Amino acid sequence: MKKRKAQMHYDEDLLSFIRANKKQLYWLAYSYVKNEQDALDIVQESIQKSMQYYDQLMEKEKLKSWFYRIVVNTSLDFLKKNRHLPTEDETLHYLTSPQEDRYENIDLQQALSMLPTKYREIVILRYFEDMKLEEVAYVLNENTNTIKTRLYKALKLLRIELQEEEGEKYHG
Repeated sequence: MKKRKAQMHYDEDLLSFIRANKKQLYWLAYSYVKNEQDALDIVQESIQKSMQYYDQLMEKEKLKSWFYRIVVNTSLDFLKKNRHLPTEDETLHYLTSPQEDRYENIDLQQALSMLPTKYREIVILRYFEDMKLEEVAYVLNENTNTIKTRLYKALKLLRIELQEEEGEKYHG
């Protein structure tokens, strides 16, 4: 009887997280599959997986990174099943809803779209989803030092791209 009550509490924590982050979860899935219905299916499947395995999540404070990892892995599984793996040149979409955007930096979005996927997804998770480097590493199933190195490289590439765009505006 006590176990059932505790499980309902954990389920409520999970449901609260899902409700609060449903748009971000959708955009994360969409950034991989580029299809509205497929992204919705991936989020639904991720929710089912999370409910099935929630009791195995030992550190509840890692719920966000744990759930994002489920969405990323479910998205990649979907792409493998459908024989469409993301390429370096595919664009990851901005992960928040445009209606929520109060400030839009088109130059930054264009520069991000020029980055290879392995760099772009780190920048998006770190800065747009406000994840710590350790969380990004967990979500992407990479070593934290690898994430740090890729983030440094991504920021360097972004800086170069933004400087070129700025130069073209004034000299073009």
